[in-house]
Amino acid sequence: MKKTLTLTLTLTLIAAATLSALSFASWADTLTVGASNTPHAEILEQAKPILAKQGIDLEIKPFQDYILPNTALAGHDIDANYFQHIPYLNSVLKDHAGDKDYDFVSAGAIHIEPIGIYSKKYKSLKDLPEGGKIIMRDAVSEEGRILSIFEKEGVIKLKPGIDKVTARISDIVENPKKLQFTPNVEASLLPQMYNNDEGAAVVINANYAIDAGLDPVHDPIAVESGENNPYANIITVHRGDEKKKDIVALVNVLHSKEIQDWIRTKYKGAVIPVNN
Repeated sequence: MKKTLTLTLTLTLIAAATLSALSFASWADTLTVGASNTPHAEILEQAKPILAKQGIDLEIKPFQDYILPNTALAGHDIDANYFQHIPYLNSVLKDHAGDKDYDFVSAGAIHIEPIGIYSKKYKSLKDLPEGGKIIMRDAVSEEGRILSIFEKEGVIKLKPGIDKVTARISDIVENPKKLQFTPNVEASLLPQMYNNDEGAAVVINANYAIDAGLDPVHDPIAVESGENNPYANIITVHRGDEKKKDIVALVNVLHSKEIQDWIRTKYKGAVIPVNN
């Protein structure tokens, strides 16, 4: 009799759980967001239960690179993506000018990942040798960002009055050490090149540094400032979708004190929340 009651109770609980899941699926809106594994997908996981209470079933689709999330958004395979900053988005829009599938806008800025310059051989940018090779990500939108760090440290000078966000390597006017800036490496490979001790220094985006077990706050020999930083990572959507209730709810949750406090605690300065 005991066994029969236990089995009946177990089956009842399973049925209730199944019905509950089916019931949630029937009334919840599904919102699919493409994101880099770290920290973007991790942050979205924290937002998921909060959104569920609002009737939104957040589906997170992880990506390992910086190309496919926009391709997926253009193909309407996802509703939004969360991995890029405005300067990078602008470069993508320029490359796809006139393509209606790439009519993307920002629905909101969520966090900044200060980029770092790493070296196993040297302790500061001023210690870099003459002719030293600086290994960089293959993205035009990152050149000005990286060069600004070198200029701030007094290692190079850019053209007077140049917009630092759009500056290129060709805009360097003084380079006493004759450093060789080589922006030809896919971002995910940069931590391995650093571990292999390649070049004089390697520039690594914080998300890939975290993923590789590096400390983006203490391991670099130089780090960009988070203040007045134009490289905040955004929620990107098709134009017009930024007003949809599910997207607005997502951004509001990511801007909430609960999520922003979690980001500060989890990443200890490697990821800085913003609220605009």
